[in-house]
Amino acid sequence: MISIQTNIDSLVAQQNLSVNSAFQSNTIQQLTSGYRINSSADDAAGLAVANGYRDQIAQLNQGVLNANQGVSQLQILDGGLSNISEMLDRMQTLATESASQTFTGDRTTLNNEYTQLTSEITRQAANIGLNSGGNFNTNLGVYIGGGNISTQTGSSVVNIDLSGAANAVDAASLKLTGTDVLGGTVGGVEFGSNAVRLDDPSASFLAAGTQTYTFNYTDSSGATQSRAVVVSGGSSGVSGTDVITQLNNGLNGTGITASINASDGTVQFSGAGAFTAGVGTASAGTDTVTTDGATLVNTSQYNLTQNFTAWTAASTAKETFTLSDANKSATVTLSKGNADTLSDAVTYINQTLQAAGITDVSALATGDNSTGISFQGAANFSVVESNYTAGVGSLFGATGGQTVTGATNGGTAGTDAQAAITAITNAVAQLGLVQGVVGAGENKLNYAINLAQSQITNFSSAQSQIRDANVAAEAANLTKSQVLQQASIAAMAQANQEPQAILSLLKQ
Repeated sequence: MISIQTNIDSLVAQQNLSVNSAFQSNTIQQLTSGYRINSSADDAAGLAVANGYRDQIAQLNQGVLNANQGVSQLQILDGGLSNISEMLDRMQTLATESASQTFTGDRTTLNNEYTQLTSEITRQAANIGLNSGGNFNTNLGVYIGGGNISTQTGSSVVNIDLSGAANAVDAASLKLTGTDVLGGTVGGVEFGSNAVRLDDPSASFLAAGTQTYTFNYTDSSGATQSRAVVVSGGSSGVSGTDVITQLNNGLNGTGITASINASDGTVQFSGAGAFTAGVGTASAGTDTVTTDGATLVNTSQYNLTQNFTAWTAASTAKETFTLSDANKSATVTLSKGNADTLSDAVTYINQTLQAAGITDVSALATGDNSTGISFQGAANFSVVESNYTAGVGSLFGATGGQTVTGATNGGTAGTDAQAAITAITNAVAQLGLVQGVVGAGENKLNYAINLAQSQITNFSSAQSQIRDANVAAEAANLTKSQVLQQASIAAMAQANQEPQAILSLLKQ
């Protein structure tokens, strides 16, 4: 139908022109932006997926920076550890030189350098943050990213565990504090009335026999431990130096060191923590200690040692005392059930102290494990008994304050050159373990960087497939849209001419 009012062909041409113009605009936008998706209207689902990839890429890019910073920090630690290792080598040289009995120089000069190196190790350990409680004496978590956040947060983190005393490299943590290279042993705890000289070169001990030493001590975590060390004389006996070697081999890991006292030639023990010791009867041969059954306590600690009587089944006795350090107090009540044996009483006392937060004082059975309890602490403490009900079973047995003996120089850890050699050897081994953790951490982070970079590449590729424009296709679409637009305009011009044909019908 021919109509003047409504030009259908023109409307169709206008509609197609609008569609083609929009097509051309969209094509130009994709070509100029480089993206197929420029708004959520273009592809809402695709944009959501692409944004997820983009978020992962941003996280991983920062993760690579985090890992590189971690590697750099570990390299700083590695360099510091290497320097401390060189200082330990020098200290070993000084200790070995002083340990020789043919040394005729001034051991004080050697010891001054040794002491300065000990202090320098602590300073440098603090400088790199690997002193006890230092910035890097912890579990270092480096966030890399790339894991499934909802279920695998842990997989996004690389952990380098440098926590704890085993990973600290200051002098105290390496157990070098208190050592020196003066040559002779000038400190230590001895058995009373012992007159057996282990430094006698003509003496032979324990021929065809053995002798057992018993030690109770606190470990590095503050827990009480026991260890028996059996010294064997073999078929023909051993020298005093061999006795010390066997004791130290058996004491490895306890923090207790055996040595020969430079003044009287007898066996002595030293350690930085609480300990007691006892010695049994030799099964054959010459005893290494005069008094069988002798005991000792570490007098380098503040100490209080008291005989103990176990509670019996029918006992109604109760004993209450309060132990206080500089900050906290713990009240202990001994009775039937918790003090039936010496071991029970020691365990109960230590549990009560730890529950109250007292970690610097420990209770230990005396070296014979049968007669008494020794309280020992690195700092001064007090004990006050507030109640005692007479009966079978007691520790102090009387109310009032108990006398705590002050710490003395005896028993300080490793005071002679030979003990220093042992301490340095152990320190080198501990330092090597820390270096191993640091080196492994560097490798872990480098592998993590490689994975993160691979993920960045693949996530970028996945994002590109969804969001980036296909330039070749869009260039063809631009040509197509231009032709269609021009055709639409030409067709619309023709359609606009159609109403004039009606004039021909109206001519006379």
